[in-house]
Amino acid sequence: MATPNELTAMRRAVAISAQGLGTTSPNPPVGCVILDRDGVPVGEGYHLRKGDHHAEVNALTAAGERAEGGTAVVTLEPCNHHGRTPPCRQALINAKVSRVLMAVMDPTSRGEGGATVLEHAGIEVERGVLEQEALLVLGPWLHSLRMGRPYITWAYTVGADEDNGDQALTDLRRTHDLVIRRNGAIEEGTPGGHGPDAFCVPDGPLGDEPANALRDLTKAGARTVLIEGSENEAARLLANLVDRVIIDVPSTQPSSVPTSESGPVPREFHLVDATAFGLHMRLTAKRSVRGKAMKSQSY
Repeated sequence: MATPNELTAMRRAVAISAQGLGTTSPNPPVGCVILDRDGVPVGEGYHLRKGDHHAEVNALTAAGERAEGGTAVVTLEPCNHHGRTPPCRQALINAKVSRVLMAVMDPTSRGEGGATVLEHAGIEVERGVLEQEALLVLGPWLHSLRMGRPYITWAYTVGADEDNGDQALTDLRRTHDLVIRRNGAIEEGTPGGHGPDAFCVPDGPLGDEPANALRDLTKAGARTVLIEGSENEAARLLANLVDRVIIDVPSTQPSSVPTSESGPVPREFHLVDATAFGLHMRLTAKRSVRGKAMKSQSY
């Protein structure tokens, strides 16, 4: 069973993993914390983009020799294959850690899996540690794998128009691989943020067929797509494929009369979060399954 220090480390790993959102695709955003043999954090790292070191290697590099006999706390099962970088499970074995805690198992793991190889090397492995919390970051990536297409978010500010755009959504752009702007232009959420030869931005606007549009977004290597603006043709084109809506509603006085621009959540979605956001209220809703609300932790 995970110790209090290890649970704290896992939550730290989840937090830093989010820094890879919008740049790691098609790889997952992963975080890792290394504890020494006394349970003291001595290194941490996260994956930034495909082709760069993975989270475990970055954390082990920071920890150095202090990792020996210690514990690796990682949000996703360490990879077990040679890609653009060596397998992370081997880096953990070479570092002589004695224990590895992982939150989510990797559905892309090859062969017997990184966790099993670690166990064969005599390393203690614990699976499913704070899995639901790790899915807050890894969920869209896993959803993309299951569905064979990007996780699609439609976000807009109530009352925004062409002259007064969705400025409140700036923070969302950099956490998505692709952004479809109000005029149909498709941009990288973080310009130049993805690894070379791992990602591309589709040329020109999307076509007028949902299947073709989805194919182009998927071929780009995108795991997440943000459709920006309430009056966006892409939102109508991909309406049945939107997984999440984020609506920024202008704040009101304590006593006020509702307006037609109160920002209702679409009927097919259920509200999972509502919070004050600057001069707005931010409503986040996810698509319901067969008329029933999904568990908010699922993805």
